[in-house]
Amino acid sequence: MSQSVERALGILPLLARGPATLGAVADELGVHKSTALRLLRTLHEHGFVYRQADGRYRLGAQLFALAAEAIENLDVREIAHPHLVELNRATGHTVHLALHQDDEVVYVDKVDSRYPVRMYSRIGRPVPLTVAAVAKLLLADLPAAERRALADRIDYPRYTARSTPDAAAFLSELDLVREQGWATDLGGHEESVNCLGAPVHGPDGRVVAALSVSAPGVVVAAEGLLELLPQVLRTAEAISRDYSGAQEST
Repeated sequence: MSQSVERALGILPLLARGPATLGAVADELGVHKSTALRLLRTLHEHGFVYRQADGRYRLGAQLFALAAEAIENLDVREIAHPHLVELNRATGHTVHLALHQDDEVVYVDKVDSRYPVRMYSRIGRPVPLTVAAVAKLLLADLPAAERRALADRIDYPRYTARSTPDAAAFLSELDLVREQGWATDLGGHEESVNCLGAPVHGPDGRVVAALSVSAPGVVVAAEGLLELLPQVLRTAEAISRDYSGAQEST
């Protein structure tokens, strides 16, 4: 039975590349055509494979329906929370998770710092788009035309001397974030607070959320916070694997 399941699962990646004949399926699996036909018929009965008029097979509607339902019901906050708690335990600093909703980036989870001096933030509260590390990560993943349109319609408050001044600077920053795969806010919103963030990717590679570690300068200097980058990236990658259901590479 396990061999049949393994063979049936082996058909799906082949058909994901496009319709295939019975012979091609048999060759891919290394089995006789009668065995391949039996597997295809079973998959067809359950809607995972569809036989076209030309005799070739392609992926069926049931497979897409299940995938859409699974993605819709995935709660990235629930999946990420244990990882955020562990990152907080390891670093001691405030950890946030944020999502992009319309023209806002909103904190959806937070684990507070263990230090007496903490930064003020609240779950459900929008973050400043032009300076927050999590906002840069989420907006940098938008298609180029959407990034430009967003940059042209938002305001650029001067929270501090380090705040992003205009659309050109903002787009340049987003380009850098896309290239390096992480982001910072080093005193751009509050002079005394620094943040370091990393993206959480979904099954299709798009950024579905962003996490950050934040700390006041009196607790750790910006240089010290940046030393946590490998740990922050590993946490984001672990959340991405759990969210996507991917196996860890070896």
